[in-house]
Amino acid sequence: MNKMEVVEVNLDNSEHSSAVLEITNKYAQDPMGDGNPLPDSVQQNLIEELKRIEAYVGFLAYVDGKAAGLANCFYGFSTFKAARLINIHDIAVLPTFRSMGIGQALIGSVIKKGREENCCKVTLEVREDNRARNLYEREGFSYGTPTMYFMTKELT
Repeated sequence: MNKMEVVEVNLDNSEHSSAVLEITNKYAQDPMGDGNPLPDSVQQNLIEELKRIEAYVGFLAYVDGKAAGLANCFYGFSTFKAARLINIHDIAVLPTFRSMGIGQALIGSVIKKGREENCCKVTLEVREDNRARNLYEREGFSYGTPTMYFMTKELT
């Protein structure tokens, strides 16, 4: 039986920083990401830039001591609830560790942190063709009423 542990990311811990960069880069290369590795400039600057973002909170899942999954999150604010929220910006599980409950454990850690911080909700965006949608729906995420869509406009 494999031992799984989820910890909050400490970007000053070199093991955590390396795992965040590695898993984020692997996620970027996945078809559910961009299908390409992170550009060199992003790889060189990601951790230092995340350290500058006070709203960042992340969670790493380890299986038998090996980094297996990651949730990169950011605190936001709901004007309709006048309260903070947590947005799961990236959730990724390395292919060799999928179907082990890691995604569920990461989401559980985010929800727990949100409750501890008196957040009003946890949000995320998901591609229509992402198989993880089933997990998110099982964990209680919905599209809202009325149905909400996440839109984007690239500025660079």
